[in-house]
Amino acid sequence: MIHISTPLNREELADLRAGDRVTLSGDVLVFRDQVHRILCDLIARGEPLPFSLRDKALYYCGPTPPRHGMPVGSAGPTTSSRMDPFTGPLLEKGLAVTIGKGNRSDEVARLLKKYRAAYLLAVGGAGAFIAKHITAASVIAYPELGPEAARIFTVRALPLIVGIDANGESAFV
Repeated sequence: MIHISTPLNREELADLRAGDRVTLSGDVLVFRDQVHRILCDLIARGEPLPFSLRDKALYYCGPTPPRHGMPVGSAGPTTSSRMDPFTGPLLEKGLAVTIGKGNRSDEVARLLKKYRAAYLLAVGGAGAFIAKHITAASVIAYPELGPEAARIFTVRALPLIVGIDANGESAFV
């Protein structure tokens, strides 16, 4: 098991290989489709983003409301391929890791290699388990989007698998 932390170190990411098991600790951005659209529109217009993407991890998730004294309810991954059209502009702005479920397009694998970034897999259907690794959560932008608002989760030893490494190699082959 390899442990990585945020902010992410590109040299550490370069050492990861498709199929490696990792744990991730630290602050992780959390959002889905709607925030991707908003951010990519801002980037296209040359406007500033409401938060930095530099050396950050982004988890594709729309968590359920908190329960039982936890920061969030279920926090399972969403299907990553829906975010493929938005991935390039976010990587250009410095995003280092994306986290979700399912395979990504060949174009995303090429972009991950170009930007020396990685795609990590979270286990689908394990939202309650994943929530146990989240120690804090807060909305950082677009609260009007409800569960799709941009958030930061603080995670502790979140178990993940390298789906596509910084060399563009895929565990899905």
